[in-house]
Amino acid sequence: MTATEAPRSGARAVDRAVYVLNCFQGGDPELSLSELAHRAGLPVSTTFRLAQALVRGRLLEQDTATDRYRIGHGLACLARPALSRLGLDAAAPHLYALAAGIKITVSLSVPDDDEALTVFQARPPVSFCHNQIPRERSPLHSSAVGHALLAHTATGAERRELFDTVRRRGFAVEEIDSAEPIRAVAVPVLGPDKQVWGALGVQARAVRLDHDLVRAVVPAMHQIAVRIGPYFHTAAGAEFGAP
Repeated sequence: MTATEAPRSGARAVDRAVYVLNCFQGGDPELSLSELAHRAGLPVSTTFRLAQALVRGRLLEQDTATDRYRIGHGLACLARPALSRLGLDAAAPHLYALAAGIKITVSLSVPDDDEALTVFQARPPVSFCHNQIPRERSPLHSSAVGHALLAHTATGAERRELFDTVRRRGFAVEEIDSAEPIRAVAVPVLGPDKQVWGALGVQARAVRLDHDLVRAVVPAMHQIAVRIGPYFHTAAGAEFGAP
């Protein structure tokens, strides 16, 4: 191997390690070696070597009873500066208080190109179920959190046709098709300069999150959105830029 080949080989190994870590995006907290290899698109032997290196680096952990892999504490420690920079450290207590008060998981999403990216979830101590977990990424044009964001940024005919209604009402609603129909509700998070930085969202089975409950939880969501808005004016705005 020549000196010029080594960096390419090293970069390829790093890329593959990132592929393995990205396998944990979504709702699966633990994955087997074969599942990792399939999702990463890598041979099992290569995936095993990468996973073991990530375990040694504390970025992954391996359950000694099942041999399944999960995100390690080391990765959580590395993420803390980013969470603080985004304002999530300051916002988290308010989000958990809201979740406990309305007994539904509260998520915070930010714009990321043409998607809404969920960057934080606060689960309630009671009345939690898997239907409350939002998708990691949602299209801006077809999701409640996306509409809450676009209502304050979309322009022209697009805005007049749909998003002015959302803006006037103050919240967006999405009906999600599933075995148990799910309803999602979102409100924007605005900074002091009225720029939108993110959206607070909740979702639950439609039979539970009915129109009466929507009317009850939206004011509480707006209240918390106002409280955390200044954190994201100074932090998330610098990170993601004004939409």
